[in-house]
Amino acid sequence: MLKYSAMKRKKTVDPRPGWDEYFMEIAQVVAKRSNCSRRQVAAVIVQSNHIISTGYNGTPRGVKNCFDGGCPRCAGRVKSGEHLEECLCVHAEQNAICQAAYYGHATAGATIYVTISPCLTCAKLIINSGIKEVVYGGDYPYLDTVEQMFRQSGVKCRRYR
Repeated sequence: MLKYSAMKRKKTVDPRPGWDEYFMEIAQVVAKRSNCSRRQVAAVIVQSNHIISTGYNGTPRGVKNCFDGGCPRCAGRVKSGEHLEECLCVHAEQNAICQAAYYGHATAGATIYVTISPCLTCAKLIINSGIKEVVYGGDYPYLDTVEQMFRQSGVKCRRYR
């Protein structure tokens, strides 16, 4: 009979991606569903390492797709950041939160993975939906203001890699 020390398994390195990498890669795939002609963005809401909702940016359900001319702002030659009030597209974070509500999934205490940092409006929705952590990829304008709001409201915010 083998002694206990001889029975110990050799410690191996886990070859799987970490949770952040896993969910951010899923968000990159979700972004491919975006129908926005300007930018493809996605969000994945996670509760206890389980996906409860995903969202990507684009026109609302039942409205002509952005890339088919559904959004007058995106169909024009408007500079980035201008005439946002004309845009019909819903942001990825907004869609993910709406999808969670639509299917009855609570977001309180969840983490949201976003391919680009949230805008001010999305930050407010994230805070009020009870999401407690934001992990984001690239930067969106006004990140300093958004991060300050997250700090004040107790939402952890960090850049992925």
